[in-house]
Amino acid sequence: MTARKTEYSEGSIRVLKGLEPVRQRPGMYTRTENPLHIIQEVLDNAADEALAGFCKTITVTLEGDGSVTVDDDGRGIPVGMHPEEGAPVVEIVFTRLHAGGKFDKASGGAYSFSGGLHGVGVSVTNALSIRLEVTVWREGGQHHLVFSGGDVVQALQSQPAPRGSRRSGTRVQVWPDPKYFDSPAISQSELERQLRAKAVLLPGLQTVLIEARTGREQTWCYAEGLRGYLTEALASGTSSHAGDALVVPLFESQQFAPAGHETFAEGEGASWCVGWTEEGPTIRESYVNLIPTPAGGTHESGLREGLFQALKSFVELHSLLPKGVKLMPEDVFARASFVLSAKVLDPQFQGQIKERLNSRDAVRLVGGYSRPQLELWLSEHVDFGRKLSELVIRQAQARQRSAQKVEKKKGSGVAVLPGKLTDCESDDLGRNEIFLVEGDSAGGSAKMGRDKEFQAILPLRGKVLNTWEADRDRLFANNEIHDIAVALGVDPHGTSHSTGQAPLVDSASVLSGLRYGRVCILSDADVDGAHIQVLLLTLFWRHFPALVEHGHVYVARPPLYRVDVAARGKRPLRKIYCLDDTELARTCDRLRKEGLTEAAWSISRFKGLGEMTAEQLWETTLNPDTRRLLPVSLGDIDEESTRLRFTMLMGKGEALARRAWLEEHGNEVEVDV
Repeated sequence: MTARKTEYSEGSIRVLKGLEPVRQRPGMYTRTENPLHIIQEVLDNAADEALAGFCKTITVTLEGDGSVTVDDDGRGIPVGMHPEEGAPVVEIVFTRLHAGGKFDKASGGAYSFSGGLHGVGVSVTNALSIRLEVTVWREGGQHHLVFSGGDVVQALQSQPAPRGSRRSGTRVQVWPDPKYFDSPAISQSELERQLRAKAVLLPGLQTVLIEARTGREQTWCYAEGLRGYLTEALASGTSSHAGDALVVPLFESQQFAPAGHETFAEGEGASWCVGWTEEGPTIRESYVNLIPTPAGGTHESGLREGLFQALKSFVELHSLLPKGVKLMPEDVFARASFVLSAKVLDPQFQGQIKERLNSRDAVRLVGGYSRPQLELWLSEHVDFGRKLSELVIRQAQARQRSAQKVEKKKGSGVAVLPGKLTDCESDDLGRNEIFLVEGDSAGGSAKMGRDKEFQAILPLRGKVLNTWEADRDRLFANNEIHDIAVALGVDPHGTSHSTGQAPLVDSASVLSGLRYGRVCILSDADVDGAHIQVLLLTLFWRHFPALVEHGHVYVARPPLYRVDVAARGKRPLRKIYCLDDTELARTCDRLRKEGLTEAAWSISRFKGLGEMTAEQLWETTLNPDTRRLLPVSLGDIDEESTRLRFTMLMGKGEALARRAWLEEHGNEVEVDV
């Protein structure tokens, strides 16, 4: 059987234009279980009008022919010609992936707060629809435009609005193309939840769902906002009234940054409602600029941290904590139900479907506002504070009893820990982590910046030994490797140098003394740092393979650059950390799109971890909510191929093989000198 000949030439390169990339790979831009998410993009645009204060009613109609209509009474999408693109703005919005009114955050843009800047939005809705019709009422005119398969089939037609009509707003009717979705049926319960949530998060907004076939109509408008919504949700999840199930009354508050705030832009902040229950399901919903974030993110992390710190201070102030009990954030959060609505000027989401917020500043934003509010509430209601403290302490005691059961299975041998190890306080294996840090200076910053509750620091002096061909019996002759093994509580158990094969070991027995659930390699973001990573990964895979196999080894990724952006308009001074050159280029491109000139920002490069302050190291590399940790695993590569590659790269007698490999692949590497 002969292989079919294929030609690879200049003509083989295909450039996808317009909305074609969406149709080629719809899963990259939206959820493809059903068309709900592309309808949600239209709904979110209407909600952004309400968020800006120009929309009072949003009506969604499930039409009899399977289409969906979203109607709002906002300002209406602009219909005039775009000054640069030479096409009606409403057409551009529905046909260009990176076009919209939400990019201009400076100089009084159309939307100060909106659902993100990923730049796809309703253009994806258009791309994945058989037909889409847009009607706009704006400035005394009525305008109509029709698309099919993403292309304009009926150009924009305008006429005066009926005499006496003062209507404004946008109506979008969508016929989703079923071939792009697993099921053409929209989850009506999820759509109802979306509409109900919009009404909750925007007091005064009325949302309506109409089923054309049955004539059924549902309307949501919550006078009590978050409190009414959470009360209703808790009641629906229990057999008793929500008020009876609550340990203390609902804690509801909000706070937003005033003009001239030194850290956040005017209007940034959050509103929240939290309730604690003894039993039953917990309700947890979070939103960013009205966009639901079912996967949570940094705003939820900020709320968790704020609640924890406030309650911890109350417990310590009133001496309520029993001896030997330590509170952790999960103890406070375990039985907490909440609805959280954050307003972030420039939200950064994970992926196009915006299920998780990644903006680092949101941790400080929500945490910094929620903590003092809960502290004030507890000081005004001491009885409630005591009841809540009792619940949280019981959670901590149950957690510690569970950890003790695991501890009894461990060996009883005791080793003297290395003197330069700065250990953590917790005994919880699942939470504890150790950072193997390059250099004493970086180790000092890490010690000051870490969370001493669960993070340990072990500084390494220089580069560790290349252990690929080292005998196991001679490993402890190297002080650095000896300290690593003793700190981890795991003895070498890897391959035999004579056979190159891994001996059969009982992983449970080998890891019985493990003291940290995560072993994190933290080195500089340069060539020397990469070399140290390789040497440590060689050590772990060759001599501590059970750590790799069970997912305990990670590589921390500190940033290489910091971009300082001068204050402008509503935005205060910003510090943006970039992982590498590619991310730096993307950041600079995004700043240019914001209308900034290159003179408005400065770029500094970290020569090493030692240059970072403790605060910078915590924010970029140690904080679980904002750091980047790369888990180490073999992936799809088999062990034999990995062993041969390590032998070629790390073997003492493999210089010729390394040279040949470098000659073949050297042009693929960017050298940092």
